[in-house]
Amino acid sequence: MTTSSCKAKAPEIITFGCRLNTYESEVIRDLLKETHTEQQTLVFNTCGVTAEAVRQAKQSIRRARRENPEARIVVAGCAVQMDADSFAQMSEIDLILGNEEKLKAESYTFEPGTERVRVNDIMSIKETALHLIQGFENRVRAFIQVQNGCDHRCTFCRIPYGRGNSRSVPVGEIVTQIQSLVTQGCQEVVLTGVDITDYGKDLPGAPTLGEMIARVLKLVPQLSRMRLSSLDPVEVDDTLMQLITSEKRLMPHLHISLQAGDDMVLKRMKRRHLRADVIAFCESVRSKRPDVVFGADIIAGFPTETDEMFANTLALVEECNLTFLHVFPYSAHKETPAARMPQVPSQVIKERARQLRAVGDRQLTAFLHTQVGQDVQLVVEQGNTGHTDHFAQVKIHGQSALGSIMTGQVMGIEGHVLQVSV
Repeated sequence: MTTSSCKAKAPEIITFGCRLNTYESEVIRDLLKETHTEQQTLVFNTCGVTAEAVRQAKQSIRRARRENPEARIVVAGCAVQMDADSFAQMSEIDLILGNEEKLKAESYTFEPGTERVRVNDIMSIKETALHLIQGFENRVRAFIQVQNGCDHRCTFCRIPYGRGNSRSVPVGEIVTQIQSLVTQGCQEVVLTGVDITDYGKDLPGAPTLGEMIARVLKLVPQLSRMRLSSLDPVEVDDTLMQLITSEKRLMPHLHISLQAGDDMVLKRMKRRHLRADVIAFCESVRSKRPDVVFGADIIAGFPTETDEMFANTLALVEECNLTFLHVFPYSAHKETPAARMPQVPSQVIKERARQLRAVGDRQLTAFLHTQVGQDVQLVVEQGNTGHTDHFAQVKIHGQSALGSIMTGQVMGIEGHVLQVSV
């Protein structure tokens, strides 16, 4: 969860979940930036990816009401879209908005007689309108929505019912958005979506993700750096693979939507890849761009996962040298097929998540030690911090200017933070 707030009595946006939600929270901020009233407005942009995410959101809403008894509380996002009724029963909430409604200025009205719950049928949405934003706080790194929704039905996931079917933003609108941000000093953009490797299938001419990125990089030569959110390794098209391995403005840090490293678990999840596909993808990229680092999303304790199956996932982390792990203890979400499968005991799930995090910690530490003594390029963020090309976090020692791209030498490590002299 991240919290973003403006000055007193301006609306405050509380964001849960993914990078796409982060982008949409900035859209909401722009919609409400002229709204300054004596009554504080709190907007909760929720995540519905797991039952735990929904529980945390509701807990935060209740706490916010206790701490701000006079505030107007708006709750929006995926958790609401998928289960509006349960949120409607919460007396702490003044206004409930679905994923389409939350991106419309007219939705944020509190006149007497207006509906408290405003949630449409997300499956009826056929287009993704790109909501142009004026720039993120600090104007250093921006998340750009290029796609929304998902046409796949993994057995553990309800996100398609929160986001709808896959819809892509036209290339020209993406170019316009990025050009606007770059003219304001944005150095780096992160292309986000629910399933970005599915990009373009619904657009005229069916451009691939790689073809879209190639066009953006050509038409916005002033853009210094680009990153991609989670990739499905078997859906990386030829153009994207060529860009990943040769385009220096595409950062050498890729995040794989892995979920598991055992074929039986992957099949029961209804993923599109198998273990060998992930290994082949990592090997192919590294053969042409040896400095690349990989991160991955992994679910610990998926239903029916045995010790042997879990061992295969642990082994894959080391075999593919995965560096940045996002570990999710499995949390059954009602109405998903996985919730009806034989469940792994909760204590086993917690222990497997602990082991995965420990392996991830070792992998990250080993990578960071390879950076000591090296010159690295970084983007300067708040408080003399930043991230390298590989997305390693840095603390800057020396003179730096917010938003600038600098080169410095790694002098050491504190925790998981590189200490860089500039």
